[in-house]
Amino acid sequence: MLPLLLAVAADRPTAGVPAALGAMFAGINDRPGGRRSSVSRMGVPALAGAAGPLIGSLLPAVGPPGAAMFVLPVLLGVLGLLAGALSSTGPVASACGTQLLVAAVIGAGMPLPEPGGKRALLFLAGAGWALLLRLVLPTRRRTSGGPYRYDGEREAVASVYAAVAALLQAAGGTRAPARRAALTAALDQAQDALSGPRLRRYASSAAERRLHAQYAAALPLAEAATALAWAGEPLPSRVAEGPLRLAHAVRTGNACGPLPAPVRSGAGLRALDEALLAAAEVFDHRPGQSLRTARGRPGLVALPRRAFGTAGREYGFRVALCCGVSAAVALGLDHEHWYWMPATAVFLVKPDLGPLVSRVLSRAAGTVVGAAVFAGFFALVAGPLPLMAGPLPMVAAVALCGALVAVAARHFAAQTAVVTVLVLSLVLLAGEPQAAWGRVVESLTACAIVLLVGHLPLPGQRGNRVRGAVDTAVAAGHRYLRHVLAHRQDGAGRGVLRRDAYRSLAVARSALDLSAAELPPVAGRTAEFEEVAGALERLVDTTTACAVHLHGPGAALPPSHAERIAEHLAALDAAHRASERSGVLV
Repeated sequence: MLPLLLAVAADRPTAGVPAALGAMFAGINDRPGGRRSSVSRMGVPALAGAAGPLIGSLLPAVGPPGAAMFVLPVLLGVLGLLAGALSSTGPVASACGTQLLVAAVIGAGMPLPEPGGKRALLFLAGAGWALLLRLVLPTRRRTSGGPYRYDGEREAVASVYAAVAALLQAAGGTRAPARRAALTAALDQAQDALSGPRLRRYASSAAERRLHAQYAAALPLAEAATALAWAGEPLPSRVAEGPLRLAHAVRTGNACGPLPAPVRSGAGLRALDEALLAAAEVFDHRPGQSLRTARGRPGLVALPRRAFGTAGREYGFRVALCCGVSAAVALGLDHEHWYWMPATAVFLVKPDLGPLVSRVLSRAAGTVVGAAVFAGFFALVAGPLPLMAGPLPMVAAVALCGALVAVAARHFAAQTAVVTVLVLSLVLLAGEPQAAWGRVVESLTACAIVLLVGHLPLPGQRGNRVRGAVDTAVAAGHRYLRHVLAHRQDGAGRGVLRRDAYRSLAVARSALDLSAAELPPVAGRTAEFEEVAGALERLVDTTTACAVHLHGPGAALPPSHAERIAEHLAALDAAHRASERSGVLV
């Protein structure tokens, strides 16, 4: 709201449109978690998105005069190819590619009087304002007296201990696999929360060092809990009390006090007891050393390699087709707001927003509802409420929709409805005529184009995104197993490889679940990967159980564990060969 009000007060409402768009995109990219991790989640895509208005303002001038209808779709298609390939490398990169392409499309089509460079600065200013609010405003509910800037990190670390307790409680029951997956998710979120940018290389305050130490102390607990759940035997209820008290201590900032120790009747319970003792020492004696959180993100050299790999090329080509074809159709039909169609297509083709058909149906329903709400609001403002004439009603609509974006993000249809009202309000502030139902027609046309292109058979094999995720997880699992068997006393190295194996496995599972929800022509191409992922999951859990047994001095691998490892390796190899025979793997 503030960027728009400042622009209206300066009698330049069009200048507030790029700033409001930047703030809107930053709000969409915001997620619960640590404040500093939001710098990369919101700030990096904002930098990429700011280049969009500048690039978009230059595109219509490329080529001979009067040839924009032919040149623009080609240029947007090329930009879509690059942005789509970049988007395949990770969630932050996906937001970067999407913002860059959408902002370029809007920059090429929305007739704003400001030059491209000024639009880029305004876009960046709006995103920067949203990021500043994210960093400085305190959370609504606080459970400790520590620095409020670490509230998100503190809750993420506490969730790890709570997830360890939940897994111990579920050991020996049918809910254990789901609780183990929840523990992996909690560890991933805490790792991301603690991996935000900082002023120095190491942790920069006592509170932060304490959180890093508490997270590090949770890793051996997670390992022991996984091994105990793998054994498949129910555990006494007192076993989970220690992690629960540690979770409460993280949230409140207090000392954990005495912890109930489990009976050391096996390797898993001995490992759990040792991990609890180490954690108690960390909690009751504030650490003075700087601890770093391992990060498994690829470097700059690996990003281009992944972007232009098979998965990046496949997704980039589909984005290029959707963006270029929708722009060509809109320009050919001479639509006044032609840029709406390719901008809609870019959002719809994103696989991280859900299955394709679900995305299309949600987009269609949300657009119709949002257009109807805006048409009613506009009729009310223009008719019975003449005192509300001018830009202020539109500013109020944008402010309300901006507040609702956080809640509406829970479902793509609700988010679409809110964003539709917001965008239509910005269109009026930009000086264009009201076009609620035109928005419906162009969005439905974009839905049809994306639905067609999304199921279009392309040269080569389908399912590269799933294939790449599964192959990465298999490689991580093998590295973890080799390290456990060859370097049994290297706890630090084992912890890093264990995190990498489970995190890669979670990414592969997520890609498989998304593919399984698609229509049969798409889901059938990757169904064979389910057996590979299942065999790998069993292998990684067994490797963790072996690591717990081998960690003690002079310990040997039990024959039963060696047999299970060999069995799971054989199953993984058989599943891999079956996938090759079915033509899924290359």
